[in-house]
Amino acid sequence: MSQNLKERLLSLRNSDMFSHVVSLSYLPRWVVLCADVIISIVACVISYFVTSRLRGNVFNETFLSINWCFFIIIISQIIFFWIFHTYSGVLRYSSYVDAAKLLLAVAADVVLLAVVNLFASLFYQVYLFSYVGLLIYGVVAFLLLFLLRLTVKIVYDAFSHSSGHITPVMIYGTQSAAVGIAKMLRTDPSSKYKLVGFIEDNRNATERLIMGAKVYLLDEETMRDVISKKAKAVIVSPLKMESINPNKDLDLFFNYNLPILTSPPMNVWQSDMPFSKQLKSIQIEDLLERPQIEISTENIAKQLRSKVVLITGAAGSIGNEIVRQVINYAPSLIVLLDQAESPMHDLRLQLEDKYPKQSFSVFLGDVRNKERMEYLMNLYRPDVIYHAAAYKHVPLMENNPVESIQVNVQGTKIMADLAVKYKVERFVMVSTDKAVNPTNVMGASKRIAEVYVQSLYKKIVANKSGSTKFITTRFGNVLGSNGSVIPHFKKQIESGGPVTVTHPEIIRYFMTIPEACMLVLEAGAMGKGGEIFIFDMGEPVKIVDLAKKMIRLAGYRLEEDIKIVYSGLRPGEKLYEELLNKKETTIHTHHPKIMIAKVQEYDYDKVSGDIDELIYFASQCKDYLVVSQMKKIVPEFQSNNSPYEILDIKKT
Repeated sequence: MSQNLKERLLSLRNSDMFSHVVSLSYLPRWVVLCADVIISIVACVISYFVTSRLRGNVFNETFLSINWCFFIIIISQIIFFWIFHTYSGVLRYSSYVDAAKLLLAVAADVVLLAVVNLFASLFYQVYLFSYVGLLIYGVVAFLLLFLLRLTVKIVYDAFSHSSGHITPVMIYGTQSAAVGIAKMLRTDPSSKYKLVGFIEDNRNATERLIMGAKVYLLDEETMRDVISKKAKAVIVSPLKMESINPNKDLDLFFNYNLPILTSPPMNVWQSDMPFSKQLKSIQIEDLLERPQIEISTENIAKQLRSKVVLITGAAGSIGNEIVRQVINYAPSLIVLLDQAESPMHDLRLQLEDKYPKQSFSVFLGDVRNKERMEYLMNLYRPDVIYHAAAYKHVPLMENNPVESIQVNVQGTKIMADLAVKYKVERFVMVSTDKAVNPTNVMGASKRIAEVYVQSLYKKIVANKSGSTKFITTRFGNVLGSNGSVIPHFKKQIESGGPVTVTHPEIIRYFMTIPEACMLVLEAGAMGKGGEIFIFDMGEPVKIVDLAKKMIRLAGYRLEEDIKIVYSGLRPGEKLYEELLNKKETTIHTHHPKIMIAKVQEYDYDKVSGDIDELIYFASQCKDYLVVSQMKKIVPEFQSNNSPYEILDIKKT
């Protein structure tokens, strides 16, 4: 019998009726006020009967009737409800603040009536109320009002939790940021999460309670027996994110398929706590980010303030971010150059909307078109050029070496020559780690572009024929850039998999787009001319580990829900990238993340002739002649997994 009753109660709790109640937003304020008034009347009646039993009389009925006494108490109580806004909160989200408001409202009413009673006794020698009765009324009224809110909160939490509306969560961290998130979970009406505990690495911290919630030690045993059973998600506080290595220290949560949420840094909060809408699922970019890089904004500002800045490839991932960062240094004009019409149109709309005071000029054009670039340079006379226009996808360039040369080499040569002609102060070229010991056409084309601008600078300095400072920056893969591995994996996961990885041992260096562009600006400002700057990329990441984390972040089980398959290395691809070849060494700079590569220097006259011949072969669409000439200019270029390996065999 008891089992049947239990089942019926459970089915009632999970019924649509309670789901409907849970889905209600909140009761109108007048309904809450009416409920509070009714409770106040009940408290009056209770105090009357209790005091009658204790004292034999409550009110001096020869002066005021009982009804008039009740009326005075309730009217004055309503006034204090209004003063303290006790009815304005949402009952199911009642907190200590609401309890304090109730206590103040009831206490103020009791004090006021006691003062009135005192004056009546002094001037009229009568007592309107019993002091004991007022005290009993105050205690009973507060308890009943608080009990109403507590009951609604408990009932709502129980049914909303069972019907899937509220997710029990634990907060990883116990510092001020974690407490701020906990306050939000307790008070924000729009929150969909319920706090069930805190998690901390420090064993001493687990011996206390925070806001009534227990602190649990983060270890395998507690995770298995307690955390994974009580919580359905974990919120990592922003201060905790700064003190851990997200790429490794959150693995325990992933292993138990617990979704991980984060909030913005505390300086973004508008008070001592965030909004629930600011909580978001952690992204793979959050796991791979390193501590914030410090740069010398003063040096960059000196280079860019009130200057005309030209950014090639402005619609691409890197160019786009460079534009947004350059704006911070108040240039007089930013010229955006790209040949991609739709992305340029979108970029212009975004910039006009977000930066209405900044002057922009959108220029459609191709860096391969010398006449068009000549017109551009003559029209705007830029002071600084950030050259980010390039073809970057290894397999595509391996299949189209002619295009790689025309954009990455010829386009760079045209822009560099025009920079000298129009007396540009600084020309900052964005290169890649794939230019080091290249095994593919794309990397080799970028190395040839490096060679050209470096030898050109050496030439103009020797001949005193120009003042342009040419600076090259090298870095690895950029998180979230167009066509990169992370957006590709996301699409595969969204479509149900499988996720394709080329090789189980392939590794890559990663930077975030803002981080990379920040270092480009810093290197461009510190460069004296002719340098190739390389960036500290941190530890390399296994691509298969990246894929595994992304699958778990999406809430899927590895190999059960989504599988990983290996497709084999693509043409020109190698297992690992390098920032230096064996003959190169580095020179440290004042910035710990930026170093100068000591590379082989080329004679401009010799290399310029070889590059002109390379460009001619490209204009004739001679793929094998193009690649052969590239190997002549860059002897360390050894093709890998490519049809052009035959050219290496012939060389030997």
